Amino acid sequence: MQGSEQVKIRDIFDKCREFTRATEVKQAGYYPYFNPISSAAANTVMIDGKELIMIGSNNYLGLTTHPKVIEASREAVKKYGVGCTGSRFLNGTLDIHLELEEELAKFLRKEAVLVFSTGFQTNLGTISCLVNKNDLILADRSDHASIVDGCRLAFGKTLKYKHNDIEDLERILVSRNNGDQGILLVVDGVFSMEGDIVNLPQLVKLRERFGFRLMVDDAHSLGVLGEDGSGTATHFGLNDQVDLIMGTFSKSFASIGGVIAADAYVINYIKHFSRPLIFSAALPPSAVAAVLECLKIIKAEPERREKLLLNGKKMRDGLRAMGYSIGTTETPIVPVYIGEDMACFKFWRTLYDAGIFANAIIAPAVNPGNALIRTSYTATHTDEQLDFVLETFEKVGKKLGLI
Repeated sequence: MQGSEQVKIRDIFDKCREFTRATEVKQAGYYPYFNPISSAAANTVMIDGKELIMIGSNNYLGLTTHPKVIEASREAVKKYGVGCTGSRFLNGTLDIHLELEEELAKFLRKEAVLVFSTGFQTNLGTISCLVNKNDLILADRSDHASIVDGCRLAFGKTLKYKHNDIEDLERILVSRNNGDQGILLVVDGVFSMEGDIVNLPQLVKLRERFGFRLMVDDAHSLGVLGEDGSGTATHFGLNDQVDLIMGTFSKSFASIGGVIAADAYVINYIKHFSRPLIFSAALPPSAVAAVLECLKIIKAEPERREKLLLNGKKMRDGLRAMGYSIGTTETPIVPVYIGEDMACFKFWRTLYDAGIFANAIIAPAVNPGNALIRTSYTATHTDEQLDFVLETFEKVGKKLGLI
């Protein structure tokens, strides 16, 4: 061993010591994260013994507490136990996984689908295994973090275009279209923070012109958009022009997991090359059964989606009329733009003290200086609850000088 001098290396924990922002916000009494909820995910929740109206969940159709969904999940545990103990690739595929995939393929109007253990893994596993080192990914700047990380994991190059800006996307396509690389465009159907809908008809026109493959993340679209709740492509009547449809089960389907839908030969490839699928334990039977039951309810009770859309419109109209900036949202996701982080935290706390639970969103989920209160509404919110929320927003906005 040469020499006796100890080489000093940088401590990778330095950044942890230097991160004091959360402590500062806690000391100010405004910390909005990791609040332990002691009740079901419903229109109201219990936190520290206090009941609050929940306008921060993605329980769009209100199915998390539906008796049939609970019973289906319970029966699956009785039959299959609580877990699969292995990956889908090896010992973790149950017959109900295949039943769910068959039903989802019909619902999404695609030849085949593949179910993953989480929505995040679905994007990681799909993007990373389809995009090779000579390929290009095009992504909207407001795409979900799971898409961003899927792009990072892929070997190809990623270029981002301005949010929902077709001209900027076309500019990139014209400058990069040399015919020597495959191109995958990945975009949210409904953007999770902004609540607006992708301009899918214009994307499809570009797809026809340039020949790229198109993947739409319908995490916040399934159960919400489309004549039967089957998502963005159905909403615009463009199912055949979308190559890959991704969805999650943690929103309208009241459970957890994810799905990718495409032509059968594409799904077959993903099944055999997607590392997040092959090396993760399979979705537990209770979750699979819950999703299957939710799918039945979505088909049988279209009035839930209709009420959801009416509730979203009521809140958009009400908040806009007060003078709040809510952007271009067209869905039950309604962002209330505040600006600076601390002002957002203070607004969140004032709502909380008044009996309302919303979500404080800051960078990097949004651009710095664009902090917002993310509100989202469900089919089961009552008019009385929504009226109280609007009244409270008016009082809080005037108190804090925002309206």
